[in-house]
Amino acid sequence: MTTCTVCEVHAESTFKIEGMDCREEVALIERRFKNLPGLEDFSADLMGQRLHVKYDAAKLSASAIAGAVADAGMRAWLEHEEPIASDDSAARRRRMLVWVSGCTLLAGLALRSWAAVPASEGGWRALFAVSIVAGISLTYRKALAAVRVRHLDINVLMLVAVAGALALDQWAEAATVIFLFALAQALEVRTLERARNAVRALLDLAPTDAIVRDPGGDRRVEVDSVAPGMVLVVKPGEKIPLDGLVVAGESVVNQAPVTGESLPIDKMPGDSVFAGTINGRGALDVRVTHRRRDSTLARIIHLVEQAQAQRAPAQTFVERFARIYTPAVLVLAALVAVVPPLVSGGAWHTWIYRSLVLLVVSCPCALVISTPVSVVAALAGAARKGVLIKGGVHLERAGRVRCIAFDKTGTLTRGAPMVVSVTPLGARTAGDVVSLAAAVEHRSHHPIARAIIDYAERENIAVAPGLDVRALDGRGAQGHVSGAQVVLGNHRLFEERQLCTTEIHDRLDGVSAHGRTPVLVASGGEAVGIIELADGPREGAADALQMLRRQGISHIVMLTGDSHSTAEKIGAELGVDEVKAELLPDDKVTAIEDLRRRFGSVAMVGDGINDAPALARADVGIAMGAAGSDAALETADVALMA
Repeated sequence: MTTCTVCEVHAESTFKIEGMDCREEVALIERRFKNLPGLEDFSADLMGQRLHVKYDAAKLSASAIAGAVADAGMRAWLEHEEPIASDDSAARRRRMLVWVSGCTLLAGLALRSWAAVPASEGGWRALFAVSIVAGISLTYRKALAAVRVRHLDINVLMLVAVAGALALDQWAEAATVIFLFALAQALEVRTLERARNAVRALLDLAPTDAIVRDPGGDRRVEVDSVAPGMVLVVKPGEKIPLDGLVVAGESVVNQAPVTGESLPIDKMPGDSVFAGTINGRGALDVRVTHRRRDSTLARIIHLVEQAQAQRAPAQTFVERFARIYTPAVLVLAALVAVVPPLVSGGAWHTWIYRSLVLLVVSCPCALVISTPVSVVAALAGAARKGVLIKGGVHLERAGRVRCIAFDKTGTLTRGAPMVVSVTPLGARTAGDVVSLAAAVEHRSHHPIARAIIDYAERENIAVAPGLDVRALDGRGAQGHVSGAQVVLGNHRLFEERQLCTTEIHDRLDGVSAHGRTPVLVASGGEAVGIIELADGPREGAADALQMLRRQGISHIVMLTGDSHSTAEKIGAELGVDEVKAELLPDDKVTAIEDLRRRFGSVAMVGDGINDAPALARADVGIAMGAAGSDAALETADVALMA
């Protein structure tokens, strides 16, 4: 004797759904799937018009799932298959029917008004009838699908209202109601489609193929087949296919599609580039660092899709409200029609008419659709400008923020020092001082060294490379220039070398008061000058803060680990309301908690890594310069890609 057991075969499939343009239609699918044998779980993506289904393949097939969707009045096919029909034709047909309904309605109203004689009655009735038929064709299919799954929705209510109006011989009212409803539905679908197009535009940023350079020469391949370590050739004017590092060539790259930066960025060997950005006039060889699915652009798209799936509190409330609203309206309309005539002897005709009016004016569909459409349109539109918002809940929280705390270094300031003043000592000139310092620092990559070298280049100061240069850890550097030993560094180094003078001490007091960093320079055993550096405000930072004030932000705070004198100087230049200085990461968390007690909702803007604890503690954490940074993308509620 043998027994046969049917094993469960777990499967997952993603379907594209044509006609899923409203939460009401998602509810129809949920009702139809409620008792479907073999169904384990499913989730609907209204904006993407997708349905992800988990099921037992031994009990349920993909074709049966598509049939269940058809019972709900929509069409479904597996995402990897060719679509059953073109969405464009359906959209054109919808627009044409709305146009016919509106034109015939206006013509009927005009004819009834201008030719108010019995002979014209047949004419305007015919025009109203055409208007009703054209408009109702967009509604009756959904109403029938709702009835088929034993569900009362707004489409059923509209059919009842129109039928009642016709029974009361109110042809103009019936045509007007159905046209306005059809127009509203068409506008809702159009709004949804625009939001979907914004998300699709993100997908289209990166090219689908790339030129790979290997020992066999250059060849064009599919991007999905390119692995990290391969070298790509990016020609002038082409989009960069994948994230990588430039290994040869120089160019400018337009990073606006990913980071939102308005100006192109210079790229040279060693610089990183992102998929979807646009190369300028130079050719680049790029060594790939991430596969397509792991690129910065792919992570952005994935996080946008996750954000769409997260319901904002307003969305959750509206959807719960809609489930009980429609049947409640139907019950209320029935009571309005029946109770007054029975209780107080009111006229049946009057109260039935009033109940039908109640049905007509109680349409919840626009309310239900407005919140998800506005949220997703905001998410997708922001992503296209380089601002990644990780869910509708963060949009709502941002709207309540009245206090913003900014990290200083790299956020409100450039994050790199620059020379702001040069003071020569003795017979030396400012150019002499900078020339000597740049000669010793010309091979260094230290931020202070780069600031001195950049200043020399901007001022066209001649620099002769120093000899026997060596770094003095924690103090500065020394070398030989034109036969003389040149020493540059901090005050501690000069005290150790006994190079300080009363004049230097007096000058350093003023430098500290202005929040600047001094670099002392000596040549041949004698102090020759002081170079002052500072991390200045970003260009446009003060204007940005003023714009925030115009948007309703009442209190702006700067948080920094720098000294009080430096912080107060930068804060005064920017015009912040409050400065908190000499803070460790834990101190920034404490500062955020204090601001929340004083001002309610608080946003924190930082670099997404060093400021992670404070970003997490704030009501809205905003990370700056998140492009390419996994940590920033994952920790922040909002990520500014540049």
